Amino acid sequence: MNELSGNGRHPLFRQVYEYLTVRIDRGEWLAHDKLPSVRLLAEELRIHRLTVFKAYRRLKEDGRVYVKDKSGYFVAPAAAPGGAPSSERSAKAVPGYGCPSPMPALSDIQRMPVKYQFSQALIDPNLLPNLYLSDYVKEVFDRYPKVMGTYSGVEGDDELREFLSGHFRVSRLLQAEAAELLITSGAQQAINLIASIMLTPMDCVLVERPTYGVALDIFRQRGARLLSVDITPGGYDLDEIGRLMEQYRPRLFYINPTHHNPTGYTVPVWQRKRLVELAERYRCLIVEDDPFRDMYFAAEPPPPIFSYDTEGWVVYLGSFSKYVAPGLRICAVICRFPLMDKLIAAKFMADNGTPLLNQKIFLHYFTSPRLQGHLAKLRIALQVHKEIAERELAGTGCSWTPPQGGLNLWVKLPEHIPAKMLFRKSREQSIAFVPGEICDPQGELKSWIRLSYSFAPEDVLREGMRRLAEIARSL
Repeated sequence: MNELSGNGRHPLFRQVYEYLTVRIDRGEWLAHDKLPSVRLLAEELRIHRLTVFKAYRRLKEDGRVYVKDKSGYFVAPAAAPGGAPSSERSAKAVPGYGCPSPMPALSDIQRMPVKYQFSQALIDPNLLPNLYLSDYVKEVFDRYPKVMGTYSGVEGDDELREFLSGHFRVSRLLQAEAAELLITSGAQQAINLIASIMLTPMDCVLVERPTYGVALDIFRQRGARLLSVDITPGGYDLDEIGRLMEQYRPRLFYINPTHHNPTGYTVPVWQRKRLVELAERYRCLIVEDDPFRDMYFAAEPPPPIFSYDTEGWVVYLGSFSKYVAPGLRICAVICRFPLMDKLIAAKFMADNGTPLLNQKIFLHYFTSPRLQGHLAKLRIALQVHKEIAERELAGTGCSWTPPQGGLNLWVKLPEHIPAKMLFRKSREQSIAFVPGEICDPQGELKSWIRLSYSFAPEDVLREGMRRLAEIARSL
């Protein structure tokens, strides 16, 4: 395997550098420990010795390792955990593993105490059925007086899984028995569980560019090598996906093909079918994250990729928290056995089951006639929010593809406005958004931003977008 090329991916020696740095930072090797020889590490990773040598040379230049004549490479004291002041260690950290960045982390941005919060891909709490939910909480305690006195099964509540199996069969054309459903505490936990059982250091993971930044962090934490493929309004370049799968044999392909986060794009049916064929041919697990399916503005989106899979090469993540109650954290993972057995074991080690009360509250609201009325009103409200944001941004020189659903605008800034500068100026006026580089596995989309139009009430959204547009015009 040679150095990775094309689309600006990190060269392979840099990925080996990151792999070694992560293991040192984890404390797997301590100060003055001998590192694997160039030959042994090359054999372990199945790469050329010159690639490993180049990574070691860069580690030496950065002060992470030192060389003993005819003895090999050793961990430098300052590079080992506890071997240097925290400020010194963080200054040497590797991108993607907690190093300083020109931009704050997504979690830091979302915690900023700003008035105009456009970084949260959540729905305005005033649009959620809070009063209805309080009624269902009372009903759950009446029906299940011992609900607080027991655990849910690791797989999830049997009643909920049985209902969702039928719901998915009718509404999304997903053929799955209740035993093939696992309830997790949100999609983020599901992604983390899948990564924990599928990935080892230096495994390849195929991701969209741009994509959900938290998923990138999860894969990087596992030491994975990220391969990226652009997502466009027309979908993917399937020839490029086939080439990447054939050359690098990625363990999985993480995708969000419906009202994609952050772009809002939806992948067409013919590509969904073809993706299943590629997954089967190259034995690459597709992880289909589908949190925005029910938030469409006009026509319903096409069926999930899972609906075209007959051989078990797709895992489906169907989450509902965005539009029912984010605090309940309910996600249904659908996959075939024996992968389900491995996920259940990983779930047991993580938390021994999603809280039963949350599942029962969700079940009894989700099965009610009130939900459908809520959804219809919510779609209208979200479309209104989107149109407000678009009107206020008009005339700024920004461009975007109007989404047909979801919660975000993926906005291209004028060439003379770097996202970093706009972000800094916006914070001064209590405005927050997500810079595009956070969503980019290559960290290079510096002229793009994600604006979530769904979280702020209409009057706050209108004023905040107007202020943002004024800042953009002034730069």
